[in-house]
Amino acid sequence: MTPLRALALASLTGSVVLMPLCASLAAQTDTGPKVTIDDIAAGIEKHVAEESKTNGGYFKLQYNKKELSLQLVRVHLEYLADLGRGVSFACVDLVGTDGPVYDVDFFMKGLPGAMVVTETSVHKINGKPLYAWEQRRDGTWRKVRVRKASRRLLGVINGVDEFEFVYRVKLPAITNEARLWLPLATSDTFQRVEIKGITAPEPWRELEEHKYGNKVLFLNAGSVDSGKRVEIRYHVKRFEKAAYAVREPKAQAYLGPERLVPTNETFRAIAEQVTRGKTTDLARAHALYDHVIEKLRYAKYGPGWGRGDAVYACDARSGNCSDFHAYFIALARTLGIPARFAIGAAIPSERNEGGIDGYHCWAEFFADGKWVPVDISEANKNSSLADYYFGHHQANRFELSKGRDLVVEPEPASGPINLLAYPVMEINGERVRVQTEFLFRRLR
Repeated sequence: MTPLRALALASLTGSVVLMPLCASLAAQTDTGPKVTIDDIAAGIEKHVAEESKTNGGYFKLQYNKKELSLQLVRVHLEYLADLGRGVSFACVDLVGTDGPVYDVDFFMKGLPGAMVVTETSVHKINGKPLYAWEQRRDGTWRKVRVRKASRRLLGVINGVDEFEFVYRVKLPAITNEARLWLPLATSDTFQRVEIKGITAPEPWRELEEHKYGNKVLFLNAGSVDSGKRVEIRYHVKRFEKAAYAVREPKAQAYLGPERLVPTNETFRAIAEQVTRGKTTDLARAHALYDHVIEKLRYAKYGPGWGRGDAVYACDARSGNCSDFHAYFIALARTLGIPARFAIGAAIPSERNEGGIDGYHCWAEFFADGKWVPVDISEANKNSSLADYYFGHHQANRFELSKGRDLVVEPEPASGPINLLAYPVMEINGERVRVQTEFLFRRLR
């Protein structure tokens, strides 16, 4: 998908060509007011709603010689872009009556309130891309079919990556006593982290989470803080990860159950069946890895997904990265294979700045004296990278926290923190949603 606020659209010899935004700034100034992200979101939502109203409640889209009947799931706010010259870009998730979730790219033309869709294309199906965006040397962009795309276009930077990362939170309307917990990333063997600055409306303090070694920013807020920002700016140097040994692996600490990752007989029976005939932990883990890829569908849709719930993933046979890895960890632990969870963000590889599509998470398991990294949801999306993601994490990612059921003091009224990437916020003891934004700028 195109970088946020990084491109402008033009037409050349009948094909769509994307050009750098700087080339279109003068045109924007001359032709009228700049279109905002909110305008683009409203424009695409209006288009989908109007088309659905005239088609019995479904948005109709032609794809692969058939007509899809779709309903809106979400608009990707981090990818909305004013491309200049009156053209805007939007990326939208829609679920089909045939089951899959379709990620659709829209190009629109016109001013706020009068935008017209000029081009529509299916970009991903259940998270699996059909094409990638590649930037040419002259700054223009073109679509590249996945089978011809390089690893970098499919999300992998080998070796080392270095970037600035901004973690930004906008506080909601606060009517009573409010408390906020959010992760403070730390350095380890595979990432060097420097906090360049923290902006908060109230004094904050750092909490220690002792089981996994996480650090947590905590603050109290009141009604005067409604709508204000909390922002953390990082400088990160990240290294590609392969299987690695540590002096004190403490592997046995990663065999027990967690609230949403049980180790019961249901998971044991599945794991034993999947790994029948495998004689080593490495071979068993690979069999479980393949099983999760084959069984689960990547879908951020419907009730229950996104909590890292192994039972949900097993029953629904779908979910996001947290559900994929919760299911894998539950299976591995029932076989006596230590496995652990981490969460952060995947840094886009095909562009060098802009927004990030939410959190991402991954896992490691312990075999043959080493911790082995896996990323099963990414392998599910890109089958050509399945071998790579069994044993590697690319350099372009950023870890925010480790582990599940995190215990800190003071603790949320709801108890231990399930997983910590987005903030946990409570107003008068009740959980509330918080608008969160991840941004990055590559430095090398």
